[in-house]
Amino acid sequence: MRALIDAHALLWHIEGSSKLSVKAREVIDSNANSIFFSIASIWEIAIKLGLGKLALENPFSALEELLTELEIEILQISFKDAEQYLTLPLHHRDPFDRMLIAQAITHSLAVVSVDTAFDAYPIQRVWA
Repeated sequence: MRALIDAHALLWHIEGSSKLSVKAREVIDSNANSIFFSIASIWEIAIKLGLGKLALENPFSALEELLTELEIEILQISFKDAEQYLTLPLHHRDPFDRMLIAQAITHSLAVVSVDTAFDAYPIQRVWA
C-alpha cells in the first residue's frame, strides 16, 4: 500500500498514543508499505507550534530525522497537486486537509486519518 499520513496520525504514532487505531499503526509500521508525509503537514505543524496550539515531546527540528528513521518520505507539493486542489468540492474546508486529499488523488495514495470528512472524496481512508 502507498499511504499519506495526516499530521495527527503521525504525531500520535510518534507519541505511542492509544488514539492511533490499530489498523493505522499497522499500515505505518509495515515495511511492505510506502509511507508519505506531506510538506503541507510539516507546515501545518510549524504554524500550530508557532501559535501555541500544539506542543511536541521533541523539538520540531527533530521531526525531519525522525521521518527518515521511520522511512517516511516527505511529499512535496507539485503544480499538479495544486491543480487538483482547485477542482475539489468544498466537502472539507481545512486547506491543509484539502491539500492532502488533492495529493492522495494525484499520487494514488490512501490517507491515514481519523477525519471522516475525507470519506466525501474519491480516496481510500485508512483508520478502523
